[in-house]
This record gives sequence, C-alpha cells and structure tokens, in this order.
Amino acid sequence: MIGLLILNAGFFAYMYLGIQAQLSTLQTELSTLQTNLEAQETLLHNLDQQIDILDYINQTGQMPWPKIYNQTKYSVVLIQTEFGLGSGFVYDYNGHIITNYHVIEDAETIQVTFLDGNITNADLIGEDPYSDLAVVKVNQHVAGLHPITLGKSSELIVGEPVAAIGNPFGLSDTITAGIVSALGRDLEAPGRYRIVDVIQVDAAVNPGNSGGPLVDSEGQVVGVNTAIIAEGDGTFLGVGFAIPSDTVAREIDDLISTGTYIHPWVGVTGIDVDLSIAQYIGLDTPQGFLIIDVIPDSPAEDAGLRGGSQTAVIDGREIEVGGDIIVGIDGQNVRALNDLAVYTERNNRPGEIVTITIIRDSQELSILVTLGERPPP
Repeated sequence: MIGLLILNAGFFAYMYLGIQAQLSTLQTELSTLQTNLEAQETLLHNLDQQIDILDYINQTGQMPWPKIYNQTKYSVVLIQTEFGLGSGFVYDYNGHIITNYHVIEDAETIQVTFLDGNITNADLIGEDPYSDLAVVKVNQHVAGLHPITLGKSSELIVGEPVAAIGNPFGLSDTITAGIVSALGRDLEAPGRYRIVDVIQVDAAVNPGNSGGPLVDSEGQVVGVNTAIIAEGDGTFLGVGFAIPSDTVAREIDDLISTGTYIHPWVGVTGIDVDLSIAQYIGLDTPQGFLIIDVIPDSPAEDAGLRGGSQTAVIDGREIEVGGDIIVGIDGQNVRALNDLAVYTERNNRPGEIVTITIIRDSQELSILVTLGERPPP
C-alpha cells in the first residue's frame, strides 16, 4: 500500500509538471499571437491611413497636412521634467515613447501628457547621448496609445515636403511644414563625437519641439526634431535639424532591451585634409582624414595606425603631420572624418573587422581594424 501511494504521488507530480510545462507553452504562444495581432492591426491601420491620404490628395490637389495631422496628433505627447518641456511620440502598444536625450537628461521625474489631457508618469528605459535619443515608458494600459509608423529616412530627397509636430514653447499640438533642406549634416555630441546623417529642414522648429516627430507626406516618422540654429533668444531662423528615423530603427531594440546603445569606435583624432594640408604633405588632391593622435589602448593602436610625428605651421595653424591619412573603409572612399563615422555607424557594430585604407609615406596600405566600443565621454 505504501509503495502504491508513493507511485501515485510520483505520477501526480509528473502530471503536474507536465501540465505546468504545457501551460507555460500555451502562455508563450498566446503572447506571440497577441504580438502578431497587434502588428497586423498596426499594419491595417497604416494602410487605412495611406488610403485616406491618397484620397485627400486626389480630391484637393493639396499637400495632405490636415489629414496627416489628424491621423498623428494622438501619437504625439508633451513631456515635462523639472527642467522644462519637450515632445515625444508613441512607438508601440507597450507604452514606449521616443524623445530626445536632452529632453529627459538628469530628470528625476518625467510626466507625459496626451492629447486627451491624460497625464501620467513615465520611466526612463534607455538613453543614448551620442545620438540624442531616449526611450521612456508609460503604463501600457493607459488609454489611447496610438503608435506612429517609422519611415525610412534613407529614402528622403532634398526638397521633399516634411512637417514637424510637437509643443513649441509649450504650445501643444502644433504642426509646422517645410521641406528637407539638406541631408547628411552632423551635430556635436558628447566627447567631441558627432551625430551623423542629420536631416536639415526649414519647417519651423522651436524650443519644446525637441523629441517630436518629423513626418513625411505619407505621415510616417522620418526624423526626431532635435536642434535649431537660433538667435540669442532661441527663436527659429529657418534652419532646424532632426535625428534620422534610420538611426532610431537601428538603436530602438537595444535601447529598450539593454537601456543603451553601444557605438563602434576606431580611436583616432585628427583633421580633414584641405588643399593647404594636401600641398604641404605632397598629396595630389585634398582627400581623407589626417590622423594626429591615436588613442592609447584603442582599436587603432592595436591595428598599428600612426599619429602625427612632427609639428608644422600650415596657413598659420600648428598641425601635427606625419601620421597616416585615412582615405577609405571597406572599399568606400573617405573624403573626411564624417565619411568614416557615417559608414561605421550605418554598417558596423563593435567587434566587427573593417579594412581601412591609408596613405603612409606616400604608399597606399590596407589595415584590418577590429572595431571597439566607444568609451564614455
């Protein structure tokens, strides 16, 4: 009898574990189905929006900004910290909201206000000062989460119409329209690094617009409004900048899952070769990036890249010359440091190997460099 009881107990324990395993599997499958359903609902919603926009254009012959504003206004939020106001936009149904790093920098409290007046606290999930991006999260059960679709900034062309949506000077739910004025700009980032691939626009962007979406004529986000060239009082002069949506798409998963994004790093400082430098060092044409310093313990040092060895006075400037001149990476021309930064940001992650082409002692050489992780500023 005792043996039978033990066998029965073991059988029921086995059955219990089996049921628990099946329940766990079913819960996982349910979660996957819910995620897929949300994705399909978002896709259908976006298709409906595109149809509405095309109908508007066909009927009016005008830019569809009224239609786009009405479709996206519930996605754009006001973000308030103890330091000021900014903007953001809903990324997904889980409550993730994209904004600028400088909007939430050093904030202890973050409040998000939706168009319907609903105000809620948000938690900082991820931040990247090197791209001026951040992700905050509100409770996913907050009513009225309306994600907005990320477009492809790489498909933008100069002269294309765009609109900025946000809260300039705290004036909520504002849209301003303009065009893409230029592509491939760069902005200053911490540690003397540069934010690359930046979009320049003439749509009015003012303090409070930071973190809000820049949308194209299909109502998709192609950038995150981030900076302006302004008068002393901060008012707009017709030159605004946005972080490209391709950068957001590249970083968003890491920002949500790990709280940060690790940028690739070579570890050199220097100066772009201009005509005067080219003539002094004997280059036929001004091209490339002259290495002045190689950072100790960097990938560049490990690969044997060389910095300047002597000081020269060129056009009244003291410049360290004698270092390697970077003129290519993986077969792509490098005319200036920005070309090197753009290529590695778009295509590489730390730990990957790139082939850097240099000119050393008038000879062209190819050097293999294993990219590292960009250190803190």
